[in-house]
Amino acid sequence: MRHHWTFDAGYSAYLTQGLDKNGDGKLTPDELQEVAKENAESLVEFDYFTLLKVNGAKQAFAPPREYGMTFENGLARLSLLLPVKSPPNGKTLSLEVYDPTFFVSFSLAEGDDAVRLAGAPKGCAATVARPKPVGAEQQKLSESFFEALTSASNYGSNFANRAIVACP
Repeated sequence: MRHHWTFDAGYSAYLTQGLDKNGDGKLTPDELQEVAKENAESLVEFDYFTLLKVNGAKQAFAPPREYGMTFENGLARLSLLLPVKSPPNGKTLSLEVYDPTFFVSFSLAEGDDAVRLAGAPKGCAATVARPKPVGAEQQKLSESFFEALTSASNYGSNFANRAIVACP
């Protein structure tokens, strides 16, 4: 599974401060490689904010590979290859990307190609479901509600980006 995450402008500015080693005002992939490595390796603690199930069974991931970062138009972008430990063998695959504690917000890229299949068997198709917009009742949640969320909480699943892949 290949992830491409574009961070918002505020986090991008925070993440990249002090990384322009040669002082030319441009951040190169080489200058960003160490922070890309740090991000890729630290995501294991959060299961890469990715839940993959094949025929309903949760899949485990191997350490990420081919990670790197770019910085364009004030936005940092992290790309990484997230290998599944065992090759998926099933007709239905579900993928969710979200933070269970809802501390980190994710959204899929606009358009129909936000999730693409590469090397899938003939006849496989992906369907994408984006979360519903935050409703008025969710905007009124108190600070204490969010302080009580833990890594075992699953409130963020209400805002998961989902893809279902079905194969014949």
